[in-house]
Amino acid sequence: MAGVGNDLVREARRRAGLSQRALAALAGTTQSAIARLETGRTTPGFDAVVRLVRLCDLDVELALVERDVSDMAQARRLLLLSPAARLDRAVRVAVQLRQLRAGAGDA
Repeated sequence: MAGVGNDLVREARRRAGLSQRALAALAGTTQSAIARLETGRTTPGFDAVVRLVRLCDLDVELALVERDVSDMAQARRLLLLSPAARLDRAVRVAVQLRQLRAGAGDA
């Protein structure tokens, strides 16, 4: 949870409109401990993050989702092309994007 947990606690506290001191009082700790946690000087465990977020009347929701591998499939297809063919494709895509942007400006 390094980094992510720190950010979750800080965001939850802000959304709840709590000061670091107020969250610390709810958690039974000090304002400086909350400050150290939010700035990444300490790394909370998952249970601590959930507890602090819940003290802000919010919850942490996790989900396992299917991994999107479409980018990797496209990269593998591009690797089968020669360097010249990849460059040609990139130029065609850039031209199409310019055309789309120009058309969007007309709308």
